Amino acid sequence: MAFNHPMKKPEAPKEPYKSTKKTPQLLRGMRDTLPKDDKYWRAVYGKAQELADAYGFGRIDTPILEEASLFTRAVGRQTDIVEKEMYVFEDKDGEKISLRPEATASVVRAYIQHGMLNLPQPVKLWYWGPMFRHDRPQAGRFRQFTQAGYEIIGDDSPVADAQVILVAYKFYTELGLPVNVQLNSIGTAEDRTRYKVELVNYYRANRSKLCDNCKVRLVKNPMRLLDCKEEGCQPIKENAPRILEFLAEESRKHFMSLLEYLDELSIPYFLNHTLVRGLDYYTKTVFEIWPEPFTPKAEPVAPVDAGPGAVLSVSGAVADETPIVIKEKEPKEAEEAKMPAQVALCGGGRYDLLVEELGGRPTPACGVAPGIERAVQQLRMRQLAVPEINKHELFVAQLGELAKRKALVLFEMLRLEKIPAAEAFSKGSLKFQLEAANEKKIPYALIIGQKEVIDKTVIIRDMDSGIQETVDFQKVVSAVKRKIGRE
Repeated sequence: MAFNHPMKKPEAPKEPYKSTKKTPQLLRGMRDTLPKDDKYWRAVYGKAQELADAYGFGRIDTPILEEASLFTRAVGRQTDIVEKEMYVFEDKDGEKISLRPEATASVVRAYIQHGMLNLPQPVKLWYWGPMFRHDRPQAGRFRQFTQAGYEIIGDDSPVADAQVILVAYKFYTELGLPVNVQLNSIGTAEDRTRYKVELVNYYRANRSKLCDNCKVRLVKNPMRLLDCKEEGCQPIKENAPRILEFLAEESRKHFMSLLEYLDELSIPYFLNHTLVRGLDYYTKTVFEIWPEPFTPKAEPVAPVDAGPGAVLSVSGAVADETPIVIKEKEPKEAEEAKMPAQVALCGGGRYDLLVEELGGRPTPACGVAPGIERAVQQLRMRQLAVPEINKHELFVAQLGELAKRKALVLFEMLRLEKIPAAEAFSKGSLKFQLEAANEKKIPYALIIGQKEVIDKTVIIRDMDSGIQETVDFQKVVSAVKRKIGRE
C-alpha cells in the first residue's frame, strides 16, 4: 500500500484569540513544573531513590500539615523559619497548624510516635516531597520547594555522618554535577555555651557595623550571626572567633574521625568556620554541598593554633597531643562572603538532641536534605545530559475510523510488551503523523489503513530508508521486536 498526498494550499492565518476573562496568575514564589522539565525531575528522583535503595534507607512519607508547635520546638523560636517564614493558620477546630517548612522534625515525630525507637538501631529513612516557606523569592528559591532527605536515627558514630555526606555527594556527582563539601563542627551545647561568650564579646565590639538583623541576633541567637549573608557583615564574620577552638575533647575526636572517613572516601571538603546552618537542632557536624564553580580556592595559609587536642587539616591528618591546625584561605580571598544565600545545593548535619526535645528518649541522629529545584537548575544551566523519557522506538499511524480502532488495539499490544510507542490518534492526516514520527527520530512506523483493516495486516515502514513491508496483524509484535533488537 502506497500513500501519496496532494499538496494542500496554505491556510490563511487565524486571528489570535482574545478572551474577555482575566486568567488567574501563579502565586508569587510558586512555580509550575512543565513537561519540558520532566526528564530532569525524573533523573533526579531516580538517583535519589537509587541511592536510598543502595544504602538501605526505607521510604517514609509524612503529612504536609503538622502541629505548628512541632517546628517551633524542633527548629527553634529564634530562627528565621519560625519568626518569618512558616505558613501558620488555625483550622476549623481552632488548632494552630503549619505547612511543613522542613521534614526532619516530621520524620523524628513519626519515629517517636510509631515506636521506631524499639526497632534495631539505627533506623535509616528517606523521603521526597514539598516544603513551604514564606521566603523572599530568588533564583533557585521558591515558597513551595521540593526536598529529598536521608536520616540516620540511633547512631552516634562519625561513620553515620560520613555516610549521609557520602550519599549527598554521590547524589550530585552521579548526576554529573561537580561539587564539594563545606564542613564545620558546632560541638555540643556545652561547647557552644563557652564559644558564645567569646562570640558575643567580639560582635559587641563591632556592633555599630552590624546590619539590623544581626543586632537582634546578637541578643536573641548569637550563633545565627555567622549565618548572615549581608555584605556589610561579611568582614566581621570572617574574623570572628572559630568554634573549633572551643570544642571539648569528645567533640574534637568525633570531628577528626569524620575527616578521616571523608579522606578515605576521597570526598573533597573545605573547613568553613562560619558554617552553622540556620536551625537550632544541630549539634557537632554541620555541612553544606556547594557547586564547584562557586567554591573558594583551597590555598593553605599559616595554621591557626586552636589549643590542645589533635591536628585537623583539609587532609584530615591526626596526631595525638598536638594542637588543632586548620588550613584555610585568607579572609580577603573568601569568595563565599560574596555569595548569594541560595548557593548551597543542600545542607545537613547531626541533631543528637532533637528526639529527646520532641518527647523521645535521648537518641543520636544525623541527616541531609538535598534541594531538588536547585539540582534541576544546575543540570539545566550546565546543559548536562539526562535520559530521555519514553524514547519511542515505534510510531503507530492510522488512516480512517476503522483503522484508528485497530491502531488502538495495536498500541495496547505494544504497551503490554513494554515496547515504547508514540501515536497521534487525534489526527486524521497520515502525512502529519509520519512527519511527527520523523521529528521525534522514531525509526519505525506501523501503519494501518482501510486496506490493512480488511486484510488484517500492518505496514512496517523504515523511516530512514522508506522501505515498507506488510505483516500479519497477529505477528507484527514479533516482527518489530526483531527489528529493534528485543529478541
